[in-house]
Amino acid sequence: MCHDHDSRPPAAPRPAGDVVERGTLTLTSADGNTFAAAYAAPVHPAGVGVVVLPDVRGLHPYYVALAERFAEAGLPVVALDWFGRTAGLPATGTREEDFDWAAHVPQLTDAGVDADVAAAVGYLRQRSSADLPVVTVGFCLGGSHSWRLSGGGADLAGCAGFYGKPERVGDAADRAVLPTVMLIGGADSATPVEDQLALADRMRAAGADVDAVVYDGAPHSFFDRGFAEWAGACDDAWEHVLALTERVAR
Repeated sequence: MCHDHDSRPPAAPRPAGDVVERGTLTLTSADGNTFAAAYAAPVHPAGVGVVVLPDVRGLHPYYVALAERFAEAGLPVVALDWFGRTAGLPATGTREEDFDWAAHVPQLTDAGVDADVAAAVGYLRQRSSADLPVVTVGFCLGGSHSWRLSGGGADLAGCAGFYGKPERVGDAADRAVLPTVMLIGGADSATPVEDQLALADRMRAAGADVDAVVYDGAPHSFFDRGFAEWAGACDDAWEHVLALTERVAR
């Protein structure tokens, strides 16, 4: 498990304004899959959008809250749920504490993830403009897929990921071309730091501009407002993600 059920994301260090819209909805991918998502939008138009890719819990309340934190930072966001194809829509709009994610994660496919990300990108552009640049920001399972998407699979402008697993990126690392941010816990017990840094070098060799940051001593899932001792790392991680959005903004 990447977070406790009660975990919630830290706020961005540079709030930009109010959230004008927030809520959950259902999106449909090109292959007909329907999946749950959360949407949040800032009061002012933005030059870039964000698709949040969650951890193994899917659309947990943590990610609904994170969508609002991004909107507070001035960015329209869709946070998606992984499990529409195998678990259907969550009855309450989000995945509950007892959701059996372990039964569903092995059934995910790259093609299915790509189709759902494309649908989320399409929704952001529908609500904004057809040329809106969009970046992915993922966590654990989602961090892995975000890094993988630097090698193609969706119409993106950049990719950021927290504590992903290089083995999930696979050969896509050798096709990586998009600006990529890797946010790495120095004491991550799930994935060795050396493996993540080796992935960064592999992606750079393919042509991607990779910003890899190691937070010494920080554990897996340090991006949690409940971890007061990692507040500085959380603020810095926000800054790296926001720098990516500023770089690719329209």
